[in-house]
Amino acid sequence: MAEVLTEDLIYEILSVVEEIPEGKAASYGQIARLIGRDKNARLVGKVLSMAEYYGKYPCHRVVNHAGRLAPHFPEQKRLLEEENVKFKDGNHVDMKVCGWEC
Repeated sequence: MAEVLTEDLIYEILSVVEEIPEGKAASYGQIARLIGRDKNARLVGKVLSMAEYYGKYPCHRVVNHAGRLAPHFPEQKRLLEEENVKFKDGNHVDMKVCGWEC
């Protein structure tokens, strides 16, 4: 049976996102692993899509495992560029250079 998305789980995810340093990027799967939910990368994405209702978090620092930017987040690239995040191409963060080591 699927577990309900609780406020505690939402804030657990957002607290990890809050730890990503400026100039670095993490993947949805990496955040899921850090909260002990290895197979819940999509859940992380869902929570981040509604993070604005819970406060100000650096959700722009979260990309997919290949470094691809979120398709429905047009300001993400600009925000990352302002933090001097390096890109492999126009749509992918260079995770080897800017991946968050935690």
